[in-house]
Amino acid sequence: MRLHLIGGALLALVASCGGGETAEQGTGSSKTMVVGFAQLGAESNWRTAETRSVQDEAQRRGVELKFADAQGQQENQIRALKGFVGMNVGAILLAPKTETGWDNVLADVRKKNIPVVLLDRGVKVADESLYTTLIASDFVEEGRKAATWLVGATGGKCRLVELQGTVGSAPAIDRQKGFLEVLAQHPGMEVILSQTAEFGLAKGKEVMEAFLKAKPKEIQAVYAHNDDMALGAIQALEAAGLKPGVDVLVVSIDGGKPAFEAMAAGKLNCVVECSPLLGPLAFDALERLQRGETLPKRIVVEDRVFTAAEAAAELPNRKY
Repeated sequence: MRLHLIGGALLALVASCGGGETAEQGTGSSKTMVVGFAQLGAESNWRTAETRSVQDEAQRRGVELKFADAQGQQENQIRALKGFVGMNVGAILLAPKTETGWDNVLADVRKKNIPVVLLDRGVKVADESLYTTLIASDFVEEGRKAATWLVGATGGKCRLVELQGTVGSAPAIDRQKGFLEVLAQHPGMEVILSQTAEFGLAKGKEVMEAFLKAKPKEIQAVYAHNDDMALGAIQALEAAGLKPGVDVLVVSIDGGKPAFEAMAAGKLNCVVECSPLLGPLAFDALERLQRGETLPKRIVVEDRVFTAAEAAAELPNRKY
C-alpha cells in the first residue's frame, strides 16, 4: 500500500533518527516520510484490525507506508526487513511472529540507523538497543485477569482446558504464564488439557473437538488465548450438544466485536481486552523520536475486563 499524501510532522524523522533518505514524490522538492511495516499475517480479526489501524493512521498523517504481509512466516518477515533496509526507509514497524531469531536482521537494520518500533509482541535479543521501543499490552497481566475472573466465577474449583496461541509467540507464552500464576494459588483450579490452536478459529474448533472426545464429561471451562480460538471452541461445544457459557464457561482475550456479540448472546462469559488499534500510538512514538525525545523501552497499552453483563452496552463501542 502506497500513501502519497505529503506533509506532517514525520517529514524530518529520517534526519533526526539517522535513517535512510525519504522517497521523493513527483518532480518537486517535497518529500514524504517512508515507513516499513512488517506484519506477521492476517490470521485473525484482531490482526486485520491492527493492520487497518496502522494503514489508516499513516494515510491520515501523510506517511508513505511500505506494507509487507508475512503470511504467518518469520522468514518472510526477515526478508521484508532486509527489503526495507534496501529501500532506505526512515523507520520500521514490526509485529514479530515469535520472540527469538531476530538478532542478525535487527543488527543489519541498526547499521543503517533505522529505528524499529515493535508492535503488540516483544522479542528476545542479546542487545535490546536493536529496537527502539515496544508498544504492547501486558500479556502476563491479561492472563492474570482472565484467571482471576474464572476463579471468582467458579468459587476456586474448576477443571478447565486451555487453547494456547502460536508456540513461541510472546502473547502465548505470557498469557499462559500469568494465568498459571493465579491458578497456582488455588488448588481447586486444574488445567486438564492444554494445546496450541495457533490463534485461529478453525483450529480452535478442531482442538476443542479433540478435547471433548478426550474428556467428554470433565470440562467445566475453556480459557482461550484469543477470541478467535474461543469462538471456535464455542462452535465445537454447540456441535457436541452443550451450551457454551452455561454448561461450559468460556473466557478469552482480545475483546473484538464478534466476541462481544457472543457475550451478548450468552455464549461467552468474559473477555480481557487487548486493543489492536495501535496505529496512533505507533506514529506518536515516531513523532516523539522526530522531536528528539528518548522513548521508554516499553509503552504499555491499558486493558479492561468485560463480562457478559456488560456486553450489550459496550458492543456499539467496539471498533474491531
